[in-house]
Amino acid sequence: MARGAPEWEQVVTRLVDERGEALVRYATLLCGRQEEARDIVQDALARTFGRLRNGFGVASAEAYVRRAILNQVVDRARRTQRWRAVAPREYRPDVVASRSGDVDLAIDLGHELDKLSPRERACVVLRYYDDLKVDDIATTLGVSSGTVKRYLSDGLAKMAIALADDGTAEGRLRGPREGGRHADRV
Repeated sequence: MARGAPEWEQVVTRLVDERGEALVRYATLLCGRQEEARDIVQDALARTFGRLRNGFGVASAEAYVRRAILNQVVDRARRTQRWRAVAPREYRPDVVASRSGDVDLAIDLGHELDKLSPRERACVVLRYYDDLKVDDIATTLGVSSGTVKRYLSDGLAKMAIALADDGTAEGRLRGPREGGRHADRV
């Protein structure tokens, strides 16, 4: 850090040094691709500190940048939604399966997050990664609480069906009287 550097440059430098990788992980959760996430973080930093911003520390700067990341992911999804309908399938490199069950589960969760709409994904990430309440998510995204609940419900239902142990959700969704997983406890 240069001694004569303005205060905002010192904050940016410390933010990138201390929390840069965490911001990239956050953006990766929201958008699904690490290369795109790095670009989003760079853009969010540029937008946040594009104008001279003095008077806040690393923690408050990180909050601004996280909000800019979220806004950018949702805006990008909105802009590219129409293009995705007509664009050819995007190339994704093969993922080598790991021998570790935890890593396999993380990969499965990543694949399932990829299948969600941008709003569903944002709601799920804000709820379970940022540990926000439904009302806080609604405020953050600028939608109603009911809309957030619908996105969470739809997103979690899609993920639960795909991640069911036996490949189907029938055993998990049926109650005890219909022969579901706890039928033997009647």
